[in-house]
Amino acid sequence: MPGTGTGYGPEDFAAGFGVSRETCARFARYEAALRRWQRRINLVGPSTLGDVWRRHFADSAQLAAHLRPGARRLVDLGSGAGFPGLALKLLRPDLSVHLIEADARKAAFLRATAALLSVEVAVTAARIEDIAAGPARPPADIVTARAVAPLPDLLALASGWAVDNPQFLFLKGQNVEFELISAAKCWNMTVERIDSVTHPDGCVLSIEGIARAET
Repeated sequence: MPGTGTGYGPEDFAAGFGVSRETCARFARYEAALRRWQRRINLVGPSTLGDVWRRHFADSAQLAAHLRPGARRLVDLGSGAGFPGLALKLLRPDLSVHLIEADARKAAFLRATAALLSVEVAVTAARIEDIAAGPARPPADIVTARAVAPLPDLLALASGWAVDNPQFLFLKGQNVEFELISAAKCWNMTVERIDSVTHPDGCVLSIEGIARAET
């Protein structure tokens, strides 16, 4: 597990996730862009800027090991600064990645950074619920989210993609047990809980077969 201090950097990231020198250089450019834009808009918590490689890059990268085999289309909900969706695109260039972010300024950051990194991603500046319920909903094999909403609300937002029978991969923190209990009251689902490699209180939820519970 990456350490919890600020000494975790590019070399640790490359070794921990088998990242090539070229890809690691792209992540370094990503970090530089994040720091430049952070001066104008709040992309990430200021306290996390001293630990970007662990708190954001490694936290996102850990999902790559849990992607459903054969997955090709990934939709990231509430992408913010691109975690985890844009980071996963750097690690898995074969994926078709669609980032959904309601904040127009953050969406502009995502487009500019993707161009800077020479990766092709689709970016939609809209609310998740508006896309999920409409004809513009992009198909997905994988749906990801980090720090978007408590699990019951997140499942409601993501449920529009249930028709594709995707794998939902959500990064969650220390309140996950309470969120799972709350979600089970209104949702049927198959859940695998995976310990986070970046935080002792965090986890990855791999969820399939979501459907509203009968009341």
